Amino acid sequence: MVPEVVLDLVEVLKEKYSISLICEAIGVPRSTYYRWKKRGPRKPNELERQILEICVKHKFRIGHRTVKAWLKRDYKVEVNRNTVQKVMQKYNLQCRVKPKKKVKFSGESHIVVPNRLERNFKASKPNEKWVTDITYLPFGQSMMYLSSIMDLYNNEIIAYRISLSQDVTLVLDTLKDAVQNRNAENVMLHSDQGAQYTSKAFQTLAKEKGIITSMSRKGNCLDNAVIESFHSTLKSEEFYSQPREYLTNLIVVEKVKNFIHYYNQIRLQAKLNYLSPIEYREQVA
Repeated sequence: MVPEVVLDLVEVLKEKYSISLICEAIGVPRSTYYRWKKRGPRKPNELERQILEICVKHKFRIGHRTVKAWLKRDYKVEVNRNTVQKVMQKYNLQCRVKPKKKVKFSGESHIVVPNRLERNFKASKPNEKWVTDITYLPFGQSMMYLSSIMDLYNNEIIAYRISLSQDVTLVLDTLKDAVQNRNAENVMLHSDQGAQYTSKAFQTLAKEKGIITSMSRKGNCLDNAVIESFHSTLKSEEFYSQPREYLTNLIVVEKVKNFIHYYNQIRLQAKLNYLSPIEYREQVA
């Protein structure tokens, strides 16, 4: 039991109940309560203060392993992850995420290609394997849709578009953005079998750019798990973990933009040796 929590609880309830009754109900001896009260609230120590600062800076998006990595980067402090976890539990700093099941879009299939990726999500160089998907953004005045393309080399989001409609134009514009500043020749681009990706227009554009397309098996989300995980992370960390508030569509677009910048430039990933995607690409290159 955290002393500060007990002191706050008694302060709230003492007008209605006796201190003895409150202490008995929460399992804290009355003498212990008075000792804590006399001592006064204990201020966080240096390590706790650093952990608090990191969690606030990253909007409570990160878990104890990533906080441990930021302690080493920002403060040159190395501690056991269990120590970090205990501090986060003490101050209720756990990663505030809410899992959200993805709703699948189904449509008429036109051109279906084999699953060439076969869940091999590792790439040895940039622009070797890309993955793409569309997800719902049900947070603003109306439903919007996010189309993203990720480079599996460093999990960097290399292109994205947001639209009020999940039509073929959305995925075509996303792909055009991706190839604008990158060499797409012989890139493998993996998607699900959504109507947008099986369309003749999308497959034709990919072929014109020298891209080799690949598709998940029908109804098998694990075949495209990495990009689906990114979309889940975006929703959890940028929307579900934050206080509920009224958002306009413009605010939702801005929040997605800011999160993708954070994800690419700042957010550390264990698989990238606790570097951000762009840091990893720049350091390895």
